[in-house]
Amino acid sequence: MHELGIVMRIVDMAEKTAEENQVEKVTQLDLEVGEVSTVVPDYFRDCFKWAVKKTKYLQGCVLNIIIIEGKSYCQDCKQTYKTTKYGRTCPYCGSSHTYLVTGRDVVIRDIQAV
Repeated sequence: MHELGIVMRIVDMAEKTAEENQVEKVTQLDLEVGEVSTVVPDYFRDCFKWAVKKTKYLQGCVLNIIIIEGKSYCQDCKQTYKTTKYGRTCPYCGSSHTYLVTGRDVVIRDIQAV
């Protein structure tokens, strides 16, 4: 379960940001999770609930996970398509000269604090 490692990194970043901005408490964390990032949202939420109990600024913080669709681009026909439906093969021309454009990353979108 690699979610715990990612959670710890996210929590550390949010704690550091809270301290640098002299906030009292982080109330909500919006996180973009790529559809093909290999992060399982339910596992991530469980790890997050456990991790924030040990923090100074994030205790009771609401986690909002926004799933970012996996999209790939075909270098041959210049079309974009849904990665999770078609994989690495372009559904328009059958080419395998494709690459992932979106849906791989885990990114903090917004931190709300008081």
